[in-house]
Amino acid sequence: MVAALFIVFLVLLFLGLPIAFCLGISSLVYLWTMGIPLIVIPQKMYSGIDVFVLLCIPGFILAGNLMNRGGISDRIIRFCNALVGHIQGGLAQANIVASMIFAGISGTAVADTASLGAILIPAMKKEGYDADFSCAVTAASSTIGPIIPPSMPMIIAGTLTGLSVGRLFIAGAVPGLLLGVGLMIVAYFISKKRNYPKGEKVPRRLLLREFFGAFWALMLTVLILYGIVGGFFSPTEAAMVACLYAVVVGMFVYRDLSFRELPGLILEASITTASIIVLVGLANLFAWILTSEQIPQMVADFLLGITKNKFLIILMINLLLLFVGTFMETIAALLTLFPTLLAVALQVGIDPIHFSMIAVLNLMIGLTTPPVGVCLFVASSIGKISISRISRANMPFLAVSIFVLLLVSYIPALSTWLPNLLFSR
Repeated sequence: MVAALFIVFLVLLFLGLPIAFCLGISSLVYLWTMGIPLIVIPQKMYSGIDVFVLLCIPGFILAGNLMNRGGISDRIIRFCNALVGHIQGGLAQANIVASMIFAGISGTAVADTASLGAILIPAMKKEGYDADFSCAVTAASSTIGPIIPPSMPMIIAGTLTGLSVGRLFIAGAVPGLLLGVGLMIVAYFISKKRNYPKGEKVPRRLLLREFFGAFWALMLTVLILYGIVGGFFSPTEAAMVACLYAVVVGMFVYRDLSFRELPGLILEASITTASIIVLVGLANLFAWILTSEQIPQMVADFLLGITKNKFLIILMINLLLLFVGTFMETIAALLTLFPTLLAVALQVGIDPIHFSMIAVLNLMIGLTTPPVGVCLFVASSIGKISISRISRANMPFLAVSIFVLLLVSYIPALSTWLPNLLFSR
């Protein structure tokens, strides 16, 4: 009957149903054919979402919405353009740096693509950049968002395994910076080859003015990380502090946010959160079925039967996750595969924080690979070009992303050094 579970799941997935429905309907078919009482559906769904740390999700989503509506995107972009706009392909460079900064606010790749892309893609096209390049650099840079803290996938990984969410957050800092620098290098050489424009070097006085304009946005990231690392509050409490901070800054500092807009922003965050929570609940039901059928143990035995060499295991896990990322949404992939693959990783001596970084980075790359590259679809709708054109333009950025993935995979210190340093106190 487990074969029917996978067949129904894959058929529904390729028919284009939302991943939550694929998980739920395939689980229902399995339970019905096996004669298992359907009362286990609400039981397992509730046990999957009854986790305190998941309260981070609505908090960070709402904080991102509040800061975005409060004029934060414009100020970040202006500051980044003043900082790196004089480099060849200045707007492309500003696009990438803005994603690195905005990552500390939203924690989601799709939010970065939509928020920054709505401003930068039309601006880049107007300045003479090709539409496919403009969309590709926006989609590729947005994958930095869930790597540099805070990060929704890291929250999910911590929920599944009991690992410290604070450690997971900090583990993404160095890989995120590496990815950002790598993308900037690729953008520079493409811009040089195609003779894309660059701006004049901004005087120090103007750069300082733009910095102070974006100061309160930058301080949100500092507040979140310092609060977690310093032990002043948990990641869940940090999300709530971020919301309060965003309201105060948006209303009384930038004055672009009003009380009348709050209900709409809360509703928007609630809808987004609800879709994630339903997915988490149904994925927990699906995972319970897999566990009862001993599928995780079978996968672990299969991989370890091929080799017990740590480096080859990492390579196989990377190939599997890169493949899964081409057709499955990030959180769903984490929920269904992460616990199983972590068990394999632990058996060959891979640090769990290091492995979590490998898994998240793999699935972030999947956001820019067809056929289900969500960031590609968002960018294509903004730039009004086809997915095939963006996919071709994205190939150099995809190559450097995979190179960074290999560095992170085989140099554990890139993920573990900073959290070990900060949390050993």
